[in-house]
Order: sequence, then structure tokens, then C-alpha cells
Amino acid sequence: MLTLFHHPLFASCRFVRLAFGEYGEELALIEEKPWLRRKEFLSLNPAATLPVLLAEGDQPIVGATVIAEYIDETRGVLKRERRLFVEDPLARAEIRRLVDWYLVKTEADVVRHLVRERVLKPVMGSEFGGGAPDSGAIRAARANVRQHMKYTNWLAGTRNWLAGSRLTYADLAASATLSVLDYLGEITWSDYPAARDWYTRMKSRPSFRPLLADRVRGLTPVSHYADLDF
Repeated sequence: MLTLFHHPLFASCRFVRLAFGEYGEELALIEEKPWLRRKEFLSLNPAATLPVLLAEGDQPIVGATVIAEYIDETRGVLKRERRLFVEDPLARAEIRRLVDWYLVKTEADVVRHLVRERVLKPVMGSEFGGGAPDSGAIRAARANVRQHMKYTNWLAGTRNWLAGSRLTYADLAASATLSVLDYLGEITWSDYPAARDWYTRMKSRPSFRPLLADRVRGLTPVSHYADLDF
């Protein structure tokens, strides 16, 4: 069994867990607090970032998109119609664009700030940058949520899946990202009916069940978080 160093409310880690889940492969999970910069973790990834996959032979693979490429090359090519990438180069480019949109842009505009201020700072300790949440950072992040949700609603309303006609890495990246915001109660789903219907389909997939069972100490998810039909 492969091992993933992760944090339960990091979208990039959720993305990797969903990918392995879609291919029916279990992972051993080790929850890591990267701000502690443990010596053992730094030996795997000197940048002290998540996720890190210990692959065959305990070889560390660092970063969500790098891990996704590894999964595709070692598992996906054998899955035919269940492959999370596609053969067409232009379609693959669209998948990669959307993965970047959610795991990089939405993360930078919204998720990183809300997770840091609401989840991490209260438990980090002052020596690691913890302390009282920055209300200004929270307000700025919340102001950006609507634009990202409007875009997701447009994608979901004009395509069967976000990148086209079938489930791909794009859907996993988006749902991993939005699931963090949903846990925190930061999305008003009634404003985005197409996105809500798409997310309901994603939540109902077997690969999503472990994410819906995640809990962070001291922070209870919004009441509908684990409800498959909101």
C-alpha cells in the first residue's frame, strides 16, 4: 500500500486521494503539519509542502500535479474509459488548465487564506505564525468566492463534466477545492444550481466517501457537509 502525507483540509491532498479512490486503490494516510518542519518529513521534501506520496520502493513524489501525472502513467493508461486523462492533446490541455485553475488560482485567491486563518492559525502556535485570525484576509477571500463559484456554475451548466463529456482530473481538482470551502460553510449553493447539481454527483461517488468522513479537531463542518443531497 502506498503512503500519502497529507492534511485533511488541503485541497491538493484531497485531489490526490480522490484520484486513487477513482481507481479503487487505498492509501495509507499520514496527517502532516508542514509548519513543524519535522526532520523526517524534510528528508522526503525539503520544501516542506504537501502532498507527498511514498510510491513503490518508498520513493517520494512531491506535489499534487506531479503525483497526478504519476498516477496516470502507472494506473490511468490501463483504465480505458475510466482514465482521468484523455488521449486527445487539446482535451488534455483543457483538463490541465482547469486543474491549475482550482489547485493554483482558486487556492491562491480563496482557499489558502480561509484555511490558514480559520483552521491552521488557531492551532499552529505563535512560534510558527499562529495566533488570532486576520479578519481582513478572511474578508478578502470571501469576496473572491463568488467569482470562482460563478465560473464553476458556468462550466457545470454548459458541459456534462467540467472539462467535457466525461469525468476527469478537472472534476477532481474542482470538487477537492470546493469541498474544503463547503466544510467551512463558505458556499451558498442555492446561488449556483448547476454547480450544486454537479457537486452532488461528485459527492455521491464512492471515492468521495472518505473525504466526507474527514473531521478537523475543534472545527465541525457545516451541517449539510456529509449529506449526499444537501
